[in-house]
Amino acid sequence: MTLLPASHHSAEPGHGRLSGVIPPAPIEQLGEAIAALAARLHAATHELLVLLREFDERAGWNNGFLSCAHWLHWRTGIDLGAAREKVRVAKALAALPRLSDAMQRGTISYAKVRAISRIATPENEAQLLDLAYAGTAAHVERVVRAWRRCDRVEEARDTERRHLSRTVTTYLDDDGMLVLRARLTPELGAVVQRALDAASERLYQDSKDAASPTSVAEEVTAAQRRADALGLMAECALDADLDRGSSADRYQVVLHLECEQASSSPSQAVIELGDGAVHVSAETSRRVACDASMVVMHEGADGAVLDVGRRTRTIPSAIRRALAARDARCRFPGCTARRCDAHHITHWCDGGRTSLDNLLLLCRRHHRLVHEGGFQTVQDQNGDVTFISADGRRLEPSPSLQPGSETNPDHDIDARSMPCWDGTPFNLPYIIDVLRGHEPFGPGAG
Repeated sequence: MTLLPASHHSAEPGHGRLSGVIPPAPIEQLGEAIAALAARLHAATHELLVLLREFDERAGWNNGFLSCAHWLHWRTGIDLGAAREKVRVAKALAALPRLSDAMQRGTISYAKVRAISRIATPENEAQLLDLAYAGTAAHVERVVRAWRRCDRVEEARDTERRHLSRTVTTYLDDDGMLVLRARLTPELGAVVQRALDAASERLYQDSKDAASPTSVAEEVTAAQRRADALGLMAECALDADLDRGSSADRYQVVLHLECEQASSSPSQAVIELGDGAVHVSAETSRRVACDASMVVMHEGADGAVLDVGRRTRTIPSAIRRALAARDARCRFPGCTARRCDAHHITHWCDGGRTSLDNLLLLCRRHHRLVHEGGFQTVQDQNGDVTFISADGRRLEPSPSLQPGSETNPDHDIDARSMPCWDGTPFNLPYIIDVLRGHEPFGPGAG
């Protein structure tokens, strides 16, 4: 096909009246324009990842958010899972200069870089980049999945030794934390892992859209979420009648007060844990006492118990049902958690009433942050609640995105430099053998 210039069309008879109108671009030119735009998008995405990595390293997100991914999700409106992937890839590219340079020039797409970054190291980066040049994004994904399967196969060994070394130990640390260490066989570990994953997923889904206040500087790690999930598993087991005791006994708070000070608010509490007791802070005792059964024990100066009160429920069942119907989920801005505690806006030990207008639902994370994290809840005359951080800032809704200027990278982008798959048959076993340094085998190995 011969492409005719625009001047040729305008010079034809009968077309003089159209000489001032730009003629339609030939279909080949349109295709090249699409390819050129795609290359610029690859380069612009690389620029975004570089800025995102710098933003994360400088902790620019640490102004009330759980992580850099949560900030990106909040600020740009992209899905939280996609935001996590962008942050992960941005960090990985710092150690992969060849991949970074190729994406900066627009020659490989974000989809390929995202897949390769899961297995790439400085040692195999060059080979994986050649793979990205030679195949499609689907080819790259298949190779990465096969690579990771090989890793899992190589790690599976010593079954009998693992069985004989299974053990679980628990003890109280010096700071009162319960330390649990376990080594489980694969089949038992799979059951525990499945339960942990299910509990972790529930906690994650409950809090994935929530923004955290500035009093907590660290991102919630996978290990921390698993610790919370382990507690959730224990609660569910007790609720399922594993222990014949009442489920309310799980959170029985014992407040130790001297008789002369019985009318004052508690300064600290003791939580029974195994065969011992652990002292917790005043704010922790107030948080747990917001929504738990309580037994007040009066003691003398020598520690002798003078009187033990009846166990009472802080939130009556009728008010709890009304509260759940009104709030439905955590009231903290952006939080969608449905597993919540009832929180007294004005605590009952400060004279606050246990009534619907003085209560709101908060998930465990934000309930802890309101008490121990320095956050405040302020209620106006209309009953609307505002959350104020420890430094006096009010939580604002997500700001709207403003269109920015067009990205103009300093380097030239040439769509013709983008490699394309040449149609060579895809031989996955051979590719994996070559990349992992084994002798090639299978069809096409020669």
